[in-house]
Order: sequence, then C-alpha cells, then structure tokens
Amino acid sequence: MCNTAKELIVADVKPSLKAFPSAPVWALLAGAATWGVVWYPYRLLAQAGLDGAWSTVLTYGLSLVVGAAIFRRAAASLAGMPVLAIVMGAAIGWSNLAYVLAVIDGEVMRVLLLFYLAPLWTVPLARVLLGERLGATGMAVMALAFAGAMVMLWHPQVGWPWPRGRSDWLGLAAGFLFALGNVLVRKLSGMGDAAKSIVIWAGVTLAGLIQLPLGGSAPSVAFEAARGVMPIVVGIGVALVVMSLCLQYGLSRLPANRAIVILLFELVVAALAAYVLAGEVLRPHEWIGGGLIVAASLANGWVKEPRAP
Repeated sequence: MCNTAKELIVADVKPSLKAFPSAPVWALLAGAATWGVVWYPYRLLAQAGLDGAWSTVLTYGLSLVVGAAIFRRAAASLAGMPVLAIVMGAAIGWSNLAYVLAVIDGEVMRVLLLFYLAPLWTVPLARVLLGERLGATGMAVMALAFAGAMVMLWHPQVGWPWPRGRSDWLGLAAGFLFALGNVLVRKLSGMGDAAKSIVIWAGVTLAGLIQLPLGGSAPSVAFEAARGVMPIVVGIGVALVVMSLCLQYGLSRLPANRAIVILLFELVVAALAAYVLAGEVLRPHEWIGGGLIVAASLANGWVKEPRAP
C-alpha cells in the first residue's frame, strides 16, 4: 500500500505539497503500476467464466462498499456534490468498463495503442476546461513519453491506430473518457480525494450494471463462477481502493497534461508483468520505449509550466 493511501485511511486530509513536493508524482506512479498488473487477475477471472461486465461489477462494487465504510464522512458529503462530479464518475466509469471489455474481446496491442492516445485528448480538454497551457518544455516531455508509447506498442502486423471493429472503438472511447475524467478530477479541486474515489467506484459499478443486460452472463452462472474465484475478486477490490486513492491524490495536485504523461508508466509495468506472469519476451524496441517513458515520467518532477491567464 502506498504512503498516500495510508495517510488517507487515517484521515481524509491533504498533506502539504511544500513538505512533500514529490508525493503526487509518486502517487501517480504507484497507481499506474497497480493498473499495469491488475490485468492479470482480471484475465484469471475471465478464464474462470466470469465475464468482463460481471467482474467489473463485483470488484468495483466491493471497492465502493469498502471505501464508503472507511470514509463515511466523505460518503455523506456527496449528498450535495456538483454535477461535474457525476460527469467525472460516469466518464471514468465507462472508461474502465470499455477498457476491460476491449482487452478481453479484442487484440490487446491495438486496444492499448488506441487507449494511449489519451495524452492527445488531454491537451485540448485541459486547455478548454482548465485553461492549462502546455509550454515548450512540457510539450517536449509529452512528445518523449508518447514516442516511448508508440515504440513499445508498434507492431507491423497491428497497423496504424485506427479503429477497425468493436474492440477498437471501445479502446479509443476508453482513452478519450479517461482523459476527460482526469481533467475533471483536476477541475474538482474542492472535493476531497476519498470523495472523488467513491464517486468513481460508483460510476464504474453503475456502468457495469448497465452493461449486464446487454452482454453479461446470467446471474446464476456468474455467481457460480465467482464462488471459485472469490479470493481474486476480493484482492482486486482491495487493490482498486488503494490505486484509486493514489490516483486521485496525484491527479488533484498536478496539471492534467503532466499527469497523463506520468500515467504512461503503466506500459512499462504492464510489459514487465507480461514477461513475468505470462512468459512474454520483451523485445529490444519495448525496452527502448519503456526507457523513454520512464525518462519522461521522471522529467515531470522538474518541469514548471506557465500558469493559465
């Protein structure tokens, strides 16, 4: 569990940025690292017969229950939450569901490539919604990270990142909604980190429930499959609580354009996890691309962007 999550469990407070200048960056890296390995237990759930919609509902539903119980004050404060908070929860909720469904049904490389066009969506969204201007240095760092992503994910047989089917469109939509949700997290600066996390857990759970009649298994089939993999479901649910708290802490305290670059660190972790857990061999271009992403993520700690007018 990252230090940020421990602090939030003790009390829903915001540590001083002056005392911990690098804490938001480390929080985002921890969240990205967690998401970079969580695909594996989701794959185990799919192999056990629990489809993407049901696994999303069960894991995020568990996160919602646990989080609301731990952060009762934050949950109570949501009675008067702004409309933007609902939009944020819906955007990230559908983003998470779309990503899970796309990875299960489609070509993983194409889905990842389309999803990680998110930095391109973040630039105009952050400019319109937050008034953030991306300076020359920040643009160079983003270009470095995006180049690393393209180097890691490019395969001649995959082709250019243009949607060809349902899973491709899901991946593209997931990336856009992910960017929109992250920008709104930054805009909702008055909400606490725990409150934002609860809204997001509820948003993902609701998105999964809406999806169930459209393609989920029958409840009897899903519950029977879940009985045999309940430890995995619980493990994912707990990991999602920690990951969400880390992400909300970092996203609320860093410019959206910088945050989206740091989150590309997930690709490096995912590649290493694929090697260790799935026996996939890392090729030279994946090491090179991963190095570029790590360099860009670390460089973000020293970048100072111009303030919005």
